[in-house]
Amino acid sequence: MREFTQEEKELIKEKIQDLLSDKKARDGVEILKYLEYPKELDSEIMKIINEMTEEFDLYVTKHGRYMNFSDSDQSIDFYKGIFLSTKGEYGFVDVSKLDEDIFIPKDFKNTAMDGDLVLVKMTDKERVEGKVVKILKRNPQTKIAEIIHEKGRCYCFFNSLKKPFKLLLEGDTDRLVDGDLVTIEVLNENSLKANLKKRIGHKNDPGIDIVAILAEHDFDVEFPEECLKQLETIPTNVKESDLKNRLDLRKEMIFTIDGDDTKDIDDAISVKKLSNGHYELGVHIANVPHYIEENSPLDLEARKRGTSVYLADRVVPMYPHQISNGICSLNPGVDRLTISAIMEIDEKGNMIDYKIMQSVINSRKQMTYNNVNKILEEDIIPEGYEDYVETLKTMKELALLVRNNKIKRGYIDFNIDEAKIIIDANSNVIDVQKRYRGIGEKLIEDFMILANEAVAKTITNMGLTGVYRIHGDVSVERLRKFLKILRNYNIKIKDDFKFVNQKNIQDILKRIEDLEGFQVLATRMISCMDKARYSTHNIGHFALASRDYTHFTSPIRRYPDTTIHRLLHDYLFSTFDEKVISHWENTLEDICLQSSERERASMESEREVDDMKMAEYMESHIGETYSGIVSGVTSFGMYVMLPNLIEGMIRYSDLNDTFYYDEETESVVSHKTNKLYTLGTKVEIKVIKANKETRQIDFTLIDSYEKEEELYEKEKIKTYQKKH
Repeated sequence: MREFTQEEKELIKEKIQDLLSDKKARDGVEILKYLEYPKELDSEIMKIINEMTEEFDLYVTKHGRYMNFSDSDQSIDFYKGIFLSTKGEYGFVDVSKLDEDIFIPKDFKNTAMDGDLVLVKMTDKERVEGKVVKILKRNPQTKIAEIIHEKGRCYCFFNSLKKPFKLLLEGDTDRLVDGDLVTIEVLNENSLKANLKKRIGHKNDPGIDIVAILAEHDFDVEFPEECLKQLETIPTNVKESDLKNRLDLRKEMIFTIDGDDTKDIDDAISVKKLSNGHYELGVHIANVPHYIEENSPLDLEARKRGTSVYLADRVVPMYPHQISNGICSLNPGVDRLTISAIMEIDEKGNMIDYKIMQSVINSRKQMTYNNVNKILEEDIIPEGYEDYVETLKTMKELALLVRNNKIKRGYIDFNIDEAKIIIDANSNVIDVQKRYRGIGEKLIEDFMILANEAVAKTITNMGLTGVYRIHGDVSVERLRKFLKILRNYNIKIKDDFKFVNQKNIQDILKRIEDLEGFQVLATRMISCMDKARYSTHNIGHFALASRDYTHFTSPIRRYPDTTIHRLLHDYLFSTFDEKVISHWENTLEDICLQSSERERASMESEREVDDMKMAEYMESHIGETYSGIVSGVTSFGMYVMLPNLIEGMIRYSDLNDTFYYDEETESVVSHKTNKLYTLGTKVEIKVIKANKETRQIDFTLIDSYEKEEELYEKEKIKTYQKKH
């Protein structure tokens, strides 16, 4: 008897949920009859039904009949979500349809680990507190380990936060050699064994450090064989038959603006000044799902990845390059299929009308931010841009109106700087700089936000299930704690608010914008907010001050955007029925959970690579001195950020001084100098240690006397060199 593939199992589960979407309970015989599979497969299908019951997708009534768990009376106060661990002993559960994460006290985790899919029961609705009832699906604890052979047996070493582990490796280990790096699966660190997942390279391979971090977060550099086979069926050019029911925009002045090295171009723009003084803004987005069918190998792989990952020296794409850089990339001079948001903007920056349409475009030019900024900021016209200057200036004019309008309604721009790590051909760091964000970058950001809002409004107004990018309110308690930090600057702001609105945040940012420590203070302020995530439950986006917001503009690199394109096709461009509605109702919540989890994994990968490469860069700068600002204060040390955004730690134990720590204001006072150190305090430091492997950088504090001595020594050396 044959077994079902995973893809077939998922399809069967979907069909069963569709059947039960009318909220009627049915027995196994009725379900088997509905599915219409050969009788010899009945036992395999019943295994799938039992699996769905164990995973709380189905509920079994006392009469042995099945219904969707969400429709049963048992579903009250029960939720499925992703468990999120913390540095403390407690945790949270991220539930797509709830506004807040459910707090899980340490005694109610029920062995849940970070990333596990769990069933949680709400025990206190007012405090949004619960307990984990069951682990529905373990998130395999993937680790990177190094191979070593001893006495004819294959072992692997990996470092956890607690201690180094040496484990006996099980699996196909015959071809592994000492020094190979592999991914292993560790479900229990008390065990002395691990399962081999795959080899990722040798520790001496160029660039293996980054590959290892990607693998630990379950991002594959290569695509599975079945995906590569599917690529053979995908065309490389737009066909005439593809143009049916599409708005032809190929003669319009449409172009793209991206970074110098961008190859995966998924958005293009156009603008016109209308006779009534308004603007017509067009945002044209690559229509990826036209080429990639839902539940096909490429789609399932994209859903598994969730996002492209942008690292210091490479991009790990969500789709293979033939898709991301080829047929779906809006390259200049070629026809491309798109979905266009055509919006009318008035002279105050309000979007007063919009329409979403299937379209075909032919981009006139692939512009870069650097060249666009030369035109809009310096009035320098690079070669080849002459015909586009007036259109770009009109876009700048419109973007300014749109941004001012957003700020009036409550849009919060924290204006946080980002680091740019410069890597050579051998994956070595040669510089770390602050990334520039000019008019061109802001212009594209503003236009994409408008398009995302137009699409979100379209789905909201239809009253159908959608994918929303949501951002919850600010925690009043966390903000009050932040305001205590500002007292170190003699900035006193009343904290008598019962809830926080966007105007409160804007006012606080305005009070601190001229401080030298603005960057670290603004970053600390962000931690007062919930993290943005994907959800089927639309609560709006607090930071954007947007009631309806989604991600539509990057389907090449984000799976939620791909999903939104599918929803537009099914809801707007086709005739849909109850079956379509039911399909998305049963599918979208899982997509939101998965996409939010993979976004976190991507951000974690990017952060770890940046930390590693910054430590690598500072390994060659030991002994050098810099000015920096305090970016964090703990009971054991201070973090200091340099102008290029590299961070290091000053440990009190390394200093000939005693420091008194005040947790409430996140500050310390030196016993020796009586100086106060808090977020944003300017300090002089020396680099004393940097380690790429541990991703740590250590500084020491230089007081004014030590700095004068050091400058004196440098001058002595210069004088000696001149004489000799």
